Amino acid sequence: MNELKITELYDLHHTLAASYLSQFTYPWEALAGLGDFIVELGKSLPKEEYEEIGEQIWAAKSAVIAPTASITGPAIIGKNTQVRHCAFIRGNALVGDDAVVGNSTELKNVILFDHVQVPHYNYVGDSILGYCSHMGAGSITSNVKSDKKPVVVKAGALRLETGRKKVGGMLGDFVEVGCGTVINPGSVIGKNTSIYPLSMIRGYIPAGSVYKNQGEIATKED
Repeated sequence: MNELKITELYDLHHTLAASYLSQFTYPWEALAGLGDFIVELGKSLPKEEYEEIGEQIWAAKSAVIAPTASITGPAIIGKNTQVRHCAFIRGNALVGDDAVVGNSTELKNVILFDHVQVPHYNYVGDSILGYCSHMGAGSITSNVKSDKKPVVVKAGALRLETGRKKVGGMLGDFVEVGCGTVINPGSVIGKNTSIYPLSMIRGYIPAGSVYKNQGEIATKED
């Protein structure tokens, strides 16, 4: 199903991970080697623009990082990005330019494209968030099934085995997630889609949709 492919979900011009992601067909395939990629990328970043502020932690000199934030490497924080009060970055995190990692937000094994906002009490783990995507306050990615079995990505009758016990959400470019939403393991949200607050997302949500509830998904009007 082409709609689940990296080329359909993301404009790779808006991330330092473009060359890495282009090796894969589906976004969750990039999760396994993300940490090693970040380490090698960090070593190659221009020293006039980035500095290593901790062990395997590279931050753009224009980034604003609150003194109360906790960052564990490997991690890269992009240009003009804000990492706010009590943010918790647990490693294997590539955060793009002009992004917001907000108060008490937790990241682990993620790629955040440029202009992504996770500004208030969000958990984002084993996930990829596309250009200009935004998660409302308290919305989270759930990355482990209750039975602890490997995650299967489902889209209609299609079932794709990930081989991983931890897969969160794959959000395409310009996805808007309403407050208090739970994105279940292995969910994929197509680009330019809006999710109503307090939703429970499971499986694939088509691009250009308005998700109102499990039985009501409308097509956005131009």
